[in-house]
Amino acid sequence: MDKFTTLTGIAAPMPLVNIDTDMIIPKQFLKTIHRSGLGKNLFDEMRYNADGSENPDFVLNKPAWRDAQIIVAGDNFGCGSSREHAPWALKDYGIRAVISTSFADIFYNNCFQNGILPVVLPQDAVDALMRDAGNGANARITVDLERQVVTGADGAEYPFQIDAHRRHNMLEGLDDIGLTLEKSPAIGGYEDRIAQSQPWV
Repeated sequence: MDKFTTLTGIAAPMPLVNIDTDMIIPKQFLKTIHRSGLGKNLFDEMRYNADGSENPDFVLNKPAWRDAQIIVAGDNFGCGSSREHAPWALKDYGIRAVISTSFADIFYNNCFQNGILPVVLPQDAVDALMRDAGNGANARITVDLERQVVTGADGAEYPFQIDAHRRHNMLEGLDDIGLTLEKSPAIGGYEDRIAQSQPWV
């Protein structure tokens, strides 16, 4: 998993509340077990018209936000079914952080396992960052996990809190498997001892 330390990038404003996982990646794209390739179908039903052409009114189709790496979203982002494909699609598109007043629990947890930082801020902070995001490439936002601060385009800082264990894993680029592999020497030593003392196991 890629490390996350500090990200400065374009933020896409998505003020809708209750953006659920089916909106993020519709169910017809859940057949794959691969994490790559889903970015083209991110927000598929909002991004594309029925004939497959781009919807020019959708934020990520507008020139100012095509290269967005951050989403500033309305309340309860990632609600709905517990599909891990949602953070896969966001990451594959290039989104590394989502800022909102709240997230659905399962989606929130899945983000940390896939290198996306979900940042919870109070409504007034989200409102201010939403205004910044509305300026597209002319107003970049910085998300600093080391300091646990989001900095708006005008230099205003908005502190946030992340569980220390999750923060460590994101900074080091560790998911649960990577965290386990850090213990490989101890695991190998234990298996060697068991093989010696209990060869029948």
